[in-house]
Amino acid sequence: MQSMADESTQSIVIDAPPGQIMAVIADFPAYPEWAGFVKSCEVQDAGPDGRARRVRFLLDAGVVKDDYVLDYDWADDDSRVDWQLVSGQMQKAQTGSYELLPHGDSTEVTYTLAVDQSIPMLGMFKRKAEKVIMDTALRELKKRVER
Repeated sequence: MQSMADESTQSIVIDAPPGQIMAVIADFPAYPEWAGFVKSCEVQDAGPDGRARRVRFLLDAGVVKDDYVLDYDWADDDSRVDWQLVSGQMQKAQTGSYELLPHGDSTEVTYTLAVDQSIPMLGMFKRKAEKVIMDTALRELKKRVER
């Protein structure tokens, strides 16, 4: 069995309560409006609570293009969501999470991501790509929530 890719983690503080942030994270059909690399996002299966359990993404981040499906697991208290790759063209594996920690009127959002590409990529380039993806995702999430 191959080992999973190294995880990258970044955090940002958003001026909103966890429930408001998680509502934006869970609104997958709206991703193409604010998540720059996401060209389309389709919920394939929803749980009894209405939240997506399986989502298909079309991603175009310039040199990285992919069509992939993720399964989601939501915490009942809006504190965390985890996901893992079901299938992808350019990825062999992906695990990730958003963890939300309230601090008064704001919330610290921690994004953890590990991606294992089908095509070998030098470690330093892979980490740089993950950093760009995470920086962009957190900045765009903050902008979307605080608008």
